[in-house]
Amino acid sequence: MAEGLNRAMLLGNLGQDPELRYTQGGRAVLNMRLATTESYLDRDGNRKERTDWHNVVVWGKRAEGLAKFLRKGSSIFVEGSIRTSSFEGRDGQKRSNTEVNARNILLTGGGGGGRRGPIEDEGPPSEPGPPADQGPPEGAPEGAPEGAPGGGPGGDPGGGGADFGGDDDDIPF
Repeated sequence: MAEGLNRAMLLGNLGQDPELRYTQGGRAVLNMRLATTESYLDRDGNRKERTDWHNVVVWGKRAEGLAKFLRKGSSIFVEGSIRTSSFEGRDGQKRSNTEVNARNILLTGGGGGGRRGPIEDEGPPSEPGPPADQGPPEGAPEGAPEGAPGGGPGGDPGGGGADFGGDDDDIPF
């Protein structure tokens, strides 16, 4: 008889900051609440959204490392297996909990992304150009930007790339 397959793959955003705790044995465990949203058309053709919430658990050193980067709003991809456990609540009622035991997590870069503070845009690097009183170099087509011998971006005669000055010795491959 064939074995079963228990695999979950989720792409979503964290609904709150992850919670890092340690077991009595000293093993790290990171608990996260992940929201996944799907959009669909209802019977009348109106676009609707449905959000599901998932409990995700990460163990060990990976848990400690991810706790440093992940924050509420972080966009992540989770691959793991589904685990369901039963327990008796404080009120004596039997309860169950379903969670994804994560094997792999990829930071997909959206949402909070774990960044703290604004990202400063330094703009493009400045390059010295021809003096302001000079026009395009000799042989450049009419309307070409100043300093572009071939007329294309970055001085490429083909118009499709940066000018590397013709020195092939700097190519890293």
